[in-house]
Amino acid sequence: MSKPLIHINQLSAGYDKQTVLKDINLTIYENDFLGIIGPNGGGKTTLLKVILGLIKPSSGEVRFEKQGLRQHIGYMPQTNAIDKKFPIIVSEVIESGLMGIRLSKQEKKERREQIVQEMSLQEITKKPIGELSGGQLQRTLLARAIISDPNLLILDEPSSYVDKHFESHFYNLLQKINERTAIVLVSHDIGTIISNVKNIACINESLHYHAGSDIQEEWIEEHLGCPFEVIGHGNIPHRILKKHQTNLHE
Repeated sequence: MSKPLIHINQLSAGYDKQTVLKDINLTIYENDFLGIIGPNGGGKTTLLKVILGLIKPSSGEVRFEKQGLRQHIGYMPQTNAIDKKFPIIVSEVIESGLMGIRLSKQEKKERREQIVQEMSLQEITKKPIGELSGGQLQRTLLARAIISDPNLLILDEPSSYVDKHFESHFYNLLQKINERTAIVLVSHDIGTIISNVKNIACINESLHYHAGSDIQEEWIEEHLGCPFEVIGHGNIPHRILKKHQTNLHE
């Protein structure tokens, strides 16, 4: 059985005295592939920020089983967090994932070249990020997130990078990475979550955990707190949320 990496106990958090997360309990295990779903404003991104140490909880705790684990988390942010006008090339973006890690210049170069090959980025290492396609940017940021060989990889809405023709390959890469690294993936695409993860957490202020990805639509609708429809095309049904009222804070 996998050993626990992170224990989240009775966690509450929010902004400007408004509670976004309340009494959250969750354990993330080694080699876990946890999918997090929930409505806009339900607290998905807030939970990631607490785990990453970007915001402090108002109560409760995040306890790491390994010393220094928070410094060994790979993070791939949403598209809107990336400044594509910033003057930086692909190889520099990737190597920035080694900041703060004690390696020689040669060791960093070797690590970068290894990850570049794994992500099939050899042809664009000198390309500015502003010239990348959605799939190229996605692979570049994934390379940056895993170059340090983290114990945990956090992905915030990776499907927001569009480039649908690369999506299947991207999730195949994640399956290989999951052989050595625990993954937490936040997505609005419920069909993608169910098709790729091992376990599911639904967050809508509180958290409901489901071991395994074989879940019923009724469970999702009940704990998501939102009505949704299933659209079938291709091999995977896509679940979309119907129009409804949600909170304003994430």
